[in-house]
Amino acid sequence: MKQFLPISALLFGSALLIFAGGINALILPIRGSAEGFSAASLGLLGTGWAIGYVLGCIFCPRLVGKVGHIRSFGVMAAFAAISVLFSLLYMKTWVWVPLRGLSGFCFAGAAMIVESWLSERAEPESRGRIFGIYTMVNLLASTGGQMSLALGDSGGFTFFVFAAIFYCLALVPLSISSSATPKPLVSVRLDPGALWRNSPVAVVAVFCVGVSNSAFGTLSAVYADRVGLMLGSVALFASLPVLAGAISQVPIGMASDRLDRRKVLIAVAIAALLADLAFILLQPETLSINLLLAAAFGATVFAMYPIIVAHANDHAPPGTGIQVSGGLLMIYGVGSIIGPTVAGFGMAQFGSFGLFLTTLAAHVLLICFAILRIRTRAPVAEAEKGSFVITPAGRGSTPETAALAYGEGESAPVEPEAAQTGDVPQNHDRPGSAMPETKAADEPKT
Repeated sequence: MKQFLPISALLFGSALLIFAGGINALILPIRGSAEGFSAASLGLLGTGWAIGYVLGCIFCPRLVGKVGHIRSFGVMAAFAAISVLFSLLYMKTWVWVPLRGLSGFCFAGAAMIVESWLSERAEPESRGRIFGIYTMVNLLASTGGQMSLALGDSGGFTFFVFAAIFYCLALVPLSISSSATPKPLVSVRLDPGALWRNSPVAVVAVFCVGVSNSAFGTLSAVYADRVGLMLGSVALFASLPVLAGAISQVPIGMASDRLDRRKVLIAVAIAALLADLAFILLQPETLSINLLLAAAFGATVFAMYPIIVAHANDHAPPGTGIQVSGGLLMIYGVGSIIGPTVAGFGMAQFGSFGLFLTTLAAHVLLICFAILRIRTRAPVAEAEKGSFVITPAGRGSTPETAALAYGEGESAPVEPEAAQTGDVPQNHDRPGSAMPETKAADEPKT
């Protein structure tokens, strides 16, 4: 217990931040649908958020290097609250999309700051437990934020204001924390070529999962609303898949540690494809069937991302887990930009079940490419595998998440520009922020 007391303020601040994000993520599509926004325009909300989130992961480390962690966190929380309140004042698609992008940028920056602080405070022997508690706190907070919508009317201003209030409250624990200021934030440059040479299947798969998961995360509430579910049921439909995915990661992770991870990924993707087909062919309208299929869908799609990261790290040179995981996160972000837009137009053309046509296409592509790679390259020997790490869905991860999860043995890169200006201490034991050299060409790749 003593080891968790110093980080309790950080965990509490993170919980408040994620709780606000859960409210914000669900109230916008529900209210937008009630205001008559088209499915295509609501899909653009997810695209805007994904663009902002990726940019936040790239540029926030520079801001923190100049003005510090607490000031940067204050800026992020303030602008996140402002974006929610402006969304209430101006209910127009062309206003909501850039505001959602601002929210994504701030959310990424604030999450990175909290995770950096936790990583600094975590002792090697307790790092795994701290990461597990952090992940569980965020899962419960996100679910609580979404489920809180069942307590009131989405037609008023209440939930917009509550989201802004909780964003502001997240400032308090970190502002009064006595913890020492942590090291500079992790900043990873995207190098698709190096990622491809390291593991082609990881690149294609994480892109497909980004398309699928972001489409569902953005438009699941719109789907549930349009098939006639009540507000409380809409919130449950959106949050239940994430909970199912968190639970399923344990047995799926154990299987991937014992078998070829690509085969496990294919099996999980086939199960997700069956859930897609069930939504499309059955077109359920009852609450029980929709919730059952949503749980099955979430148990599969939200378990794929950590398999992909673990598989890519199996092929990465030692000490480069953060760079690989951070690069895959950026590829996931690209998929997250595309997924909601495509799904939104699909719902506009084919009805509510156009959402699952998009996820179906993504899962078919993933399965086909993974099968092709299995035919091309041999699997990694079990003795050479790393350990599967239970990880939040890619949309909730940042490069700092990898730094916290993989521990001190994985060096965190610093932007060269920051090191040259003297804003952050130089550490010559750290690799550069570019992707490292990959394995020799005669070594098996997947």
